[in-house]
Amino acid sequence: MKTRSYQIAFATVAVLCILLAAALVYVLADRNHWASKTAPQDPVVARGPETDTQPTPPPGAASNAEPALGPVQLSPQRLQEIGVTSTTAQVKDVNDDLSVPGNVDIDEEKISYVQTRFPGWIQDVSANATYQYVAAGQRLFTIYSPDVVSSEQEYLLARQNEKAFAQDAHGMAVHENGWLQKAAEERLLQFGVPARVITDLQQSGKVERNIAIDSPVSGYITERNALPNAYVQPETKLYTIADLSTVWVYANVFQNDVGRLKPGDSAQVTVDAYPGRKFNGRIDQILPQMDMVTRTVRVRLVLRNPGVVLKPGMYVNVAIAVPLGRQLLLPGSAVLQTGTRAIVFIDHGGGNLEPRVVETGTQLDDSVVVLKGLKAGERVVNSANFLVDSEAQLQAAVGAFASPAPQPSSGAATAQQILIEMRTEPSPPQKGANTVRVKLTGSDGKPFAGVNVTATFFMPAMPAMGMAAIRTPVALADKGNGLFEGSVQLESGGTWQVSVIVQRASQTLATKQLSLSATGGM
Repeated sequence: MKTRSYQIAFATVAVLCILLAAALVYVLADRNHWASKTAPQDPVVARGPETDTQPTPPPGAASNAEPALGPVQLSPQRLQEIGVTSTTAQVKDVNDDLSVPGNVDIDEEKISYVQTRFPGWIQDVSANATYQYVAAGQRLFTIYSPDVVSSEQEYLLARQNEKAFAQDAHGMAVHENGWLQKAAEERLLQFGVPARVITDLQQSGKVERNIAIDSPVSGYITERNALPNAYVQPETKLYTIADLSTVWVYANVFQNDVGRLKPGDSAQVTVDAYPGRKFNGRIDQILPQMDMVTRTVRVRLVLRNPGVVLKPGMYVNVAIAVPLGRQLLLPGSAVLQTGTRAIVFIDHGGGNLEPRVVETGTQLDDSVVVLKGLKAGERVVNSANFLVDSEAQLQAAVGAFASPAPQPSSGAATAQQILIEMRTEPSPPQKGANTVRVKLTGSDGKPFAGVNVTATFFMPAMPAMGMAAIRTPVALADKGNGLFEGSVQLESGGTWQVSVIVQRASQTLATKQLSLSATGGM
């Protein structure tokens, strides 16, 4: 009975699963069907009469395109207001100062080791501290060596025999004993026994059991293994003495700068411990290996070290003068960097400024190298470039969206001139809500009506401040008696370029461009 119940339950569950799967397939198919019917089709652009309205750019196009620039014409008053000054592009011999970190190290060519050429036991130690200064010829320690003592005894014995057999008739004994004396003396010299010890041996006739070992050079003890009563072998390194009158400085130069350096280039080293003091040196060698972690190459400098003020291990700042030859230079303030291009404004005189794209090279303190786009002797705007760039964009933008000049017509209304007067409330305008009023007057002095008036407020893009261009058109309502009024919402304070356009039907009757400075900050 239980088995029968299990079979019925299993069949029921299987049927439910099949039904659910079928329902899911139906829902998905129906969803795809409706999605295909409602999918966006290719837009059909209806072409109508051309107007002065700018086409809307695709998303992202405004942010990727650089603002168009054209020649700029500024009045002398405007040049003075924004503080425009000019300079001349010049060719000069220049050096690029490459500033990198570095470390002081011991000059390996001035390191000396102290060892003995014979085994023995160290007796008295005079130089008994690391970094102790020792002069050349100064006693370091004394040592007792049976081998040296035996050679001294042989030398004295040969001298005594020479005197005893001095009366030999044939001279054979004297000759033989002289050879033995020379052999004993040569053995002492090969052991490295100081010459003064041999001289004392000759004069006193007594064996010197403890031999004094002197420092071969002047310098600082950087390693010491000479200890009293220690037994040493010829391979034992007893002292390491370094002459620090000159030191090496290893400058860590990034790989992209190494190609500009060569041995012999001058360099300057400064240390925080000695403010205002500079140590001059030259590149001795560019080491043939790069640090894979820091991506730097060690460049070795050799510097004189009077007073041992540069200590091995010190962290220093290295300035390497890299000669660049003759280059065309401009002050850094004369080049406007927009993010994707570098622009200079050529001063043709009389307020005529021409924007030009240039290619720049190395930045040198307050100057920049110009590689392309400029010639020596050309005058370039040196200050207020940001404001000049804004003026150029304003004038280019006005030329882009302003309607064509009025065309001649047979109608009396369009044949006469129209005087356009504009004011804002508040005056000057402010960031936020403002009221715009335009008064139209004909050449006969009477109010002009029956037309459409628009006022377009434009502020160019400011890439250096991360601001895109702003364009706000306003349609003004006819209030009668030649007065037109409307409201505008300004998104920012600053200088706005305004274009007022008067139209009847599709014909432009008059235009006027002016600049307004809005309060309220950016």
